[in-house]
Amino acid sequence: MKILVADDDPLTLEAVCACLTGDGFTAVPARHGAEAIELWRTEKPALVCLDIMMPKVDGFEVCRRIRAVDPAVPVLFLSAKNEEIDVVVGLELGADDFIRKPFGKHELLARVRAALRRTARRAASSTAAADVLRLGDLTVFPEELRAERGGVSLDLTPREIALLRLLHEHAGRPVHRDTFLDRCWGLDYFPESRTLDQHIAQLRRKIGDEAGAAPLIETVRGVGYRFRA
Repeated sequence: MKILVADDDPLTLEAVCACLTGDGFTAVPARHGAEAIELWRTEKPALVCLDIMMPKVDGFEVCRRIRAVDPAVPVLFLSAKNEEIDVVVGLELGADDFIRKPFGKHELLARVRAALRRTARRAASSTAAADVLRLGDLTVFPEELRAERGGVSLDLTPREIALLRLLHEHAGRPVHRDTFLDRCWGLDYFPESRTLDQHIAQLRRKIGDEAGAAPLIETVRGVGYRFRA
């Protein structure tokens, strides 16, 4: 899932992109407003993060131009401009949220996920076909980055969604470790040997799959993992 990040401060741009990439998103960096507009047109990101004070074209104008064409894509302002009028202008231009700098990694990711969930719910309400995965008693809503089990809503990362989708596609059959790494990390990514196992362990904890006698996600020794269909 692509997220466009526009900021003329290279350190902030690098930090925000690293935060998003580490959580499974694909960050598309832009160093100024004009580049942000061009990348938005070519990359078609799922969400846009904008600084306000940028050279060539400021964040307000970028938002205005995006909203003239696309009323749906979520836009978040990340700005050190903390005056109430700046927040009001941003929201009136159609932004979904306004995050004041400095902000923490967890706040940023929480607001990104919340904006994506709101957009997904609006899209789901306007279409009859919903992308829903069912793995036993676990229902996964990929576009909303969440799942439900036992009446409890569980927040998931894009990478955790990718892991569950792959297990769902091969229901009842083992998925090799190399397949997970290729599909969920990309061919150019070579994680350490325990990376997949750590992600599966975290996913199991999230979905309450640790203590059960018949877990949804089974370990297949020497191969990888399998969804018990």
